[in-house]
Amino acid sequence: MTEVGQADGPDVLVERSGAVAIITLNRPEQRNALDSASSLALTYALREFEQDPDAHVGVLAGGGGHFCAGADLKAVANGEIFDPWGAGENGPCRDQLSKPLIAAVEGHACGGGLGLALRCDLRVAATSSRFAVLSRRWGVPVSDGTAVRLPKLVGMGRALDLLLTAREVPGPEAVAIGLADRVVDDGRALEEAVALAERIAVFPQAAMLADRKSTYEAFSLPTAQGLMREAEISRAARLDSPAGATRFANGAGRHGVLGE
Repeated sequence: MTEVGQADGPDVLVERSGAVAIITLNRPEQRNALDSASSLALTYALREFEQDPDAHVGVLAGGGGHFCAGADLKAVANGEIFDPWGAGENGPCRDQLSKPLIAAVEGHACGGGLGLALRCDLRVAATSSRFAVLSRRWGVPVSDGTAVRLPKLVGMGRALDLLLTAREVPGPEAVAIGLADRVVDDGRALEEAVALAERIAVFPQAAMLADRKSTYEAFSLPTAQGLMREAEISRAARLDSPAGATRFANGAGRHGVLGE
């Protein structure tokens, strides 16, 4: 694993493990709640991951036992006026990445922290982790994509349950309703998320990224249009297929063995 670096400040740390980029929120005293400076640093870190051709999969985590408690309301109370989640092109939940991003969730992913988890492709949740729209308690509306992404992930009824009641959803229930994809013992979310990222990173990337893109783009399209879009995207990526077909014919990738 490479040495930890900073993304424009100490609040966001970035390191590499092979083809996996690990981005860690580093404001443990605030449960990784973000102010304007740390939000901007996170945005830059995500963009650096996006532009790095050697980083195939990203992992987003929080230091100190929590994922992210959302916006730093103490900063707001002290007069800092900002919207870290909906700040146009500089909001960390706004950029649409072309590569997979996995959330490693320990502790709370609440308010804007839930929005951060939802902007990831997959979520690995610790058993005692909690997903919630706790900003409801303080009269702060969501502006981080939660109202857009949550219903698509868990359905309208469950999304409204979380949005209206501010109840906390623990890791096992999050997996049961589709809010998270894996549940692991406390303290192991980052380890499992990195292992999952490494598993994805060994696949031939062109076809995998094409399928990911097709899935996102076709989700809100009528079936016929979605099929047409999938065909267009797969056709562009199929240049990588002959080599893959040759590897398969020669025995690569059979019996669950990857990366040959």
